[in-house]
Amino acid sequence: MDNTTQEKANFTIANAFDGIEIVHADYKGQAFSKHVHEGYTIGVIEKGAQRFYRSGEIHTADTNSIILVNADDVHTGETATPEGWQYRAMYPLPEHFENVCLDLYEGKKCAPYFSSSVINDPLLTEQLRLLFNQVDNNASKLLTETILYSLMLRLTLRHSSLRHTPKDISGSKEKLIRVKEYLDCYPAEDISLKQLAIIAGLSQYHFIRQFKKMFDLAPHGYQIQARLKKAKTLLKAGVRPAMVATDCGFHDQSHFNRHFKKALGTTPSKFQKQAILYKN
Repeated sequence: MDNTTQEKANFTIANAFDGIEIVHADYKGQAFSKHVHEGYTIGVIEKGAQRFYRSGEIHTADTNSIILVNADDVHTGETATPEGWQYRAMYPLPEHFENVCLDLYEGKKCAPYFSSSVINDPLLTEQLRLLFNQVDNNASKLLTETILYSLMLRLTLRHSSLRHTPKDISGSKEKLIRVKEYLDCYPAEDISLKQLAIIAGLSQYHFIRQFKKMFDLAPHGYQIQARLKKAKTLLKAGVRPAMVATDCGFHDQSHFNRHFKKALGTTPSKFQKQAILYKN
C-alpha cells in the first residue's frame, strides 16, 4: 500500500474557552514543510517517533514525550521511524495562556515561552491524555475547561519563561514587524518584493536577508502562512474551499490544497467538515 493513503488527521474543536483546536493524527509518509500556527502546539507522541525542526535545530520526540512549539514558531515535521508516528495535540492561542498568567502574576498580561521543544513530564502527559479522552466523550464544558486550565498552569509553571522577544537586527526590528503585520492584514494581496522593501525602508537585498533572519521564513513563505491562517477562519465560517482559495490569494484550488496539506496534514474540505460539525 502507498504510504500516502495511510495518512490520517482528524480535527476537533474542544468545547472549552470558546473553542480550542485538537488533532488526532496517524502519519506514515507525511512531511510538513516549514509553517507556523497562530496557537501553541502541545502534543503527545502516542506511537513511533517524530523528527522536526524548531528554533534553528532538529529535534526528535519519542513515544510518550511531549512536543512544545510556541505560537508563530517556524517548524516542520516528519517521521523518525519506518512505521511512522501517531500523536494527539492541542493548539491553545496566546490569549488562553495570557488568562492563566493574569492569575499567576497578579494581573500582568504576558504569555509563556517554551524554550524546550521536547519534554518528558509523565504527569503532564497523563493530563493531556485525560483532556483528549474527555473531548472524545463530549464532556461538559466545565470539566473540560478545568482540566485544560490545570494543564496550562502546570506547563507555564514548570516549563516556560516569559515570551521571547526577537533580538533587534541592525536597528530594523520595528520595520520588519511592520511588514509582518502588513502581510497578516492583507494576506491575499499580490504585493511585490519592492513594495515590501519600501515598507521596511530597506534595500530588497537587505530586506530579504533580515526578514528571514528574524522570522525564519522568507517573505513569500510567511505570506503563504498568513494566507493559511485566513483560510482556516473562512473554512470554519462555512465558505466553500474553492472560494476560500480565491479569497486568500492562492493561484487555484490545487495550489491551496497543496499548501494546506503540507501545513496541517489534511485537506481544506476535511478540515471544514470537522470544524463545522463542532459548531452544529
